[in-house]
Order: sequence, then C-alpha cells, then structure tokens
Amino acid sequence: MKERVTLTLDSDVIKRVDSTVDGFNVKNRSHAVELLVLKALGDNVPKKAVILAGGKGTRLRPITYEIPKALIPVHGKTLTEHLFDLFKNYEIKDVTMAVGHMKDKIRDYFNDGSKFGLRIKYIEENEPLGTAGPIKLGKKLFKESFIVSNGDELKDINIEEMYRFHKENNALATIALTTVDDPSKYGVARLSGSRILEFVEKPKKEKAPSNLISSGFYIIEPEVIELIPDGFAMFEKDVFPKLAEMGRLYGYPFSGQWFDTGNIIRYEKALKEWKDLV
Repeated sequence: MKERVTLTLDSDVIKRVDSTVDGFNVKNRSHAVELLVLKALGDNVPKKAVILAGGKGTRLRPITYEIPKALIPVHGKTLTEHLFDLFKNYEIKDVTMAVGHMKDKIRDYFNDGSKFGLRIKYIEENEPLGTAGPIKLGKKLFKESFIVSNGDELKDINIEEMYRFHKENNALATIALTTVDDPSKYGVARLSGSRILEFVEKPKKEKAPSNLISSGFYIIEPEVIELIPDGFAMFEKDVFPKLAEMGRLYGYPFSGQWFDTGNIIRYEKALKEWKDLV
C-alpha cells in the first residue's frame, strides 16, 4: 500500500530527480523519488544470490577432467569471478555456491569469499540435485527475494531494473530472457505480454514462438522453495511449469551481453567476444 507524502527539496535537487524520468523505466517524479529512496535503503536489488556450480561439465572435457567448471578461466579470472563482478556492481555481497563435482577444489579456491569482497556460503551436493534441488536443501538461507544463476554463463544484466520489474508484476519468479538468432537449439519462451506461458523445447526455427530463451538467471521469492520436490529437481521441469499455470512466472528481456560456455565451441566464442564488466 502506498501513502502520499509532501517533500520540500532544493530546486537543483528536483531538477536532478526530474532528469531521471524517461516515462518508461522511471514514470514520473514521484516514481523517481521512490526509486532513489529504495536505492538509499538498499532495497533496490535482492540481497542474496546463488550460483549453481555443481555440474560435471562433461561437454567441456578434457578441460573439466582436472578443473571444475566454476574455475575455468576467462580473461585471467574464473567464470565465477565474472558473476561476482556483476553482483558487486549492484552491492550484492552475500553469495551461496551450490557445489558438487570437485567441490573441495571450489571451496579451497573461493573459501569464505573475503579475498573477493564477498561473503560466501556453500550448499554441498553429495549426489547431483539438479538446478532446483540445492535451493530446497539450503532453504533456511532464503527468507527474502533472491537471485539464482547458472554458473557456466557470462552475463551482463541490469539487476536493479529486473528486480523492479519482478516486484511490479508481483511475480513469484522472473526469468531474464536473452535474444538469439536461432532458437532451435534452446527452450524458447512463449509469452502473453510479459507473462511466461511455457517454454517450447528446441522448436524448428520457423515455428518458434519467439527468439527469447532463458539466460539461466532468475529472481525468486522464498515461497517458491515449497514447490520444489525433495532430492533431484529442475526449475525448468519441476517448478516453472507450476508457476506458469499460476500466472506468476514472468520474463524480463534484456539486451546486455550473454555467453553460454557450456561446450568447447561456445567457450571459445566467449573468450573472443566477452567484454569484462570491471
């Protein structure tokens, strides 16, 4: 519920506030003031993020025979550190890593996160738990909106804008959607407005409902955790379809960089084309 307030501000301050109004992301002066207050209070983005780093990286062999995906180098730092850069750009300092394959190597490298300017906790998988299973395992850690990101992708997303979109739509989960030229190799989003109805898996290019695919980056409300089955569970198959039926699954298209490093060819492309965030 919103309440009306009256503010007395210096005219120069008002001009600076008004300069942020674009009629789209910032609708009017009142909206601009609200966004600035939320940012000052630290409520403009989720405070916690999860990185899914438990996979074996079989499509990246022989690299991953000795190195876990989380530690694969890109431009002199690990894949994971590029995600850290994204989070730190939005003052997100609490990161949980879901680890399984070669988990000791990952923990030894990142430790408590202090050398990266973060606070890192770990959810340890003794057996593969999929993309959603680790979240259920660590449910006590998540009491407010939080981010979940795949660990094998490089991405540049306006998290503040995405979070605002998430809240304005009263979503239980919002998926960051990126555009691809050929969607036939992916699960493709079918939308009604901004609401996701379903993902169509690997459609023929001419029959694809859109060119928008999941970037493997989500904002999720803690209530969603109760919908995750125990044990091995996938957001894509076990959770998101339920949210779509409820009308509470939304897609946030973004135009920033996105590189999937899941196989050797895509990894090489990322090495050549990714532009570091910091």
